[in-house]
Amino acid sequence: MNTELLVSDAAHFRIDYEINPYMHTELQPDPAAATAEHAAIVAAHLAAGRRVEHVASAPECPDMVFTANAAVVRGDRAVLGFPPPERKAETSYFQEWLVDRGYDVLEAPFPFSGQGDALACGDLLFAGYGQRTDRRMHEVLAHELDYDVVPLRTVGPRWYDLDLALAVIGPHTVAYCPQALDDPSLARLRGLGLELIEVDLGEATRLALNLISDGTTVTMTRGAPKLAAMLRARGLRVMELDTTQLTKGGGGVRCTALTLDNPPPRGSR
Repeated sequence: MNTELLVSDAAHFRIDYEINPYMHTELQPDPAAATAEHAAIVAAHLAAGRRVEHVASAPECPDMVFTANAAVVRGDRAVLGFPPPERKAETSYFQEWLVDRGYDVLEAPFPFSGQGDALACGDLLFAGYGQRTDRRMHEVLAHELDYDVVPLRTVGPRWYDLDLALAVIGPHTVAYCPQALDDPSLARLRGLGLELIEVDLGEATRLALNLISDGTTVTMTRGAPKLAAMLRARGLRVMELDTTQLTKGGGGVRCTALTLDNPPPRGSR
C-alpha cells in the first residue's frame, strides 16, 4: 500500500482559476518554494523506501502536480478521472503514461475526482461524492475494479475531495474528521469495525488528513501536531513536511501522488 507512487512536478504550478475554496488567483505560489516543497515530498517518499515514477507536467496544466486526481489504479487496471473543465487537459497526459506502461485504462463516464475521491483500504474503497464526483461512479468502480465500495458524502466545498476528510493509515485503521461527513456516511464508516482516529476540525482544515501512509511511515503536512502524536503513539514513523505553497492550490502530500500498488482482487489475473 502506497509503496509505488506516480508524481509529476511543480514546474508549471500556478493559480489560473478558482475551483476550490483554497485557490485565489491573487495569491500565487512562489515558484522556487513550490518546487522545493515538491522535491522534499519526493525525497521523503524515497527515504521511506517507496518507488517513485514520474510524469512531466505540461505548461497548459497548472494543477498537474496533483496527480492523485488522474485516476484510481488497482492491479493492472486504471479508471481515469473526469475532472472539472479547467483541468481536462491533464487527462491525456496521464492516460498516455498509463497505457504506455501496460495498464488497462478505462475512461470515466461521469464526473470523477480520481483517487482524490477513491481511497483503497484492502478490498474496501472509500468513495467520496457530493462535490466533484457523481455518485454513479461508485457502481462503475465496483464493477471495473472489483472493490466493495463505501459511499461517503462530504458536506461542503471545503472537502472538495474525500482525501481532505479521511486518510487510510493501515489495513484496519482510518483517520477522519467527523465534521466533514454527513450523518449517514458517519454511521456507515463507524459500522465497518475498523480502528478510527478522530481528527479535529482545525487540523483537518489545514490538510492534516491529506497524507500518505504505507503502514509503517506516514508523510504528512506540518501544522497538525495532535494527529502526528496519535500516529507516533501507534508506532508509526511520521515525517512532517512543509506544504505552504501547494496548499494555495488546495492540495497537500496525498494530492501529489497517485498510488500504483493497490493490490488486485484475490484470484484475479
